Amino acid sequence: MTEYDVMIVGGGPAGATAALYTARAALKTIVFDKSVTAGALGLTSKIANYPGIPEIISGEELVTRIWSQAGQYGAEFKKTKVVSVDFSGDIKTVFTAEGESFRARAVILATGAMGRSSVLPGEEQFLGRGVSYCATCDGAFFKGKEVLVYGSGGYAFEEALFLTRFAKKVHFVSAKFPSEEKVPGNFQVYPEARLTKVLGEGKVTGAEIATPRGVSVIPVEGVFIYSAGNKPVVDYLFGNVGTNEKMCILVDKEYRTNMPGVFACGDVLCNDVQQAVVAAGQGCIAALSADKYLRGRKSYVKDYK
Repeated sequence: MTEYDVMIVGGGPAGATAALYTARAALKTIVFDKSVTAGALGLTSKIANYPGIPEIISGEELVTRIWSQAGQYGAEFKKTKVVSVDFSGDIKTVFTAEGESFRARAVILATGAMGRSSVLPGEEQFLGRGVSYCATCDGAFFKGKEVLVYGSGGYAFEEALFLTRFAKKVHFVSAKFPSEEKVPGNFQVYPEARLTKVLGEGKVTGAEIATPRGVSVIPVEGVFIYSAGNKPVVDYLFGNVGTNEKMCILVDKEYRTNMPGVFACGDVLCNDVQQAVVAAGQGCIAALSADKYLRGRKSYVKDYK
């Protein structure tokens, strides 16, 4: 069994950036991720606001670039799913779907918040082609178009309001709507309704919804889904680290969990601002914290630039 200094679970902007910093710090690093398109960023079709990249690129291309950069410093990337962990000792162990096990002295958890209890018909088919999970990420690409937002939580409502800045019209489908809220003129509410199917041919062209009055189709070019809360992906942990009631991993200001040698960063923390640059910044800090832990330092090393 090969032992590492650092194992990173999740290869999105948080995990890949953490790998870049740990590998740059000469720590033997391995990253476990199903693929570059497994996370929210990898599924994003267009990114136009990542610092230092003026051209519009896909999320897959951005993640691939970070993987490549981390790989130049020796980070290894293994395409697999982590199914369980053991953090009970000084040496941590992760177990993959293929029955393999890996060990390291430190672990960084960066599995994001793509957890869903179910998938709607057409949702997977049109991911990146009209289906999105992030209005602040993709809203600008729907300027002058009609979109639909589905979800009953406050976060879904806030995302729908954000989209009114760009979209010609926002259709908000929700089982429960905060009726006391004021909405702009291009905001239409469908209370006591649910999204049943995403429609399209090559890209999204409409959405089927069910209401007490029956089933109807709304012609839209974008569908933003916030059902099931986009919950953090922590099922593989089986309670090995501390979480809150929403299953968000709890960390301190250095992104340390309650388990020594285990750190967490990115959307698995349920960040209020879900942006790639925020996740990347947290990945950097988690990596520097892991380096400090492994080398027994009292402060961060500041020369890994």
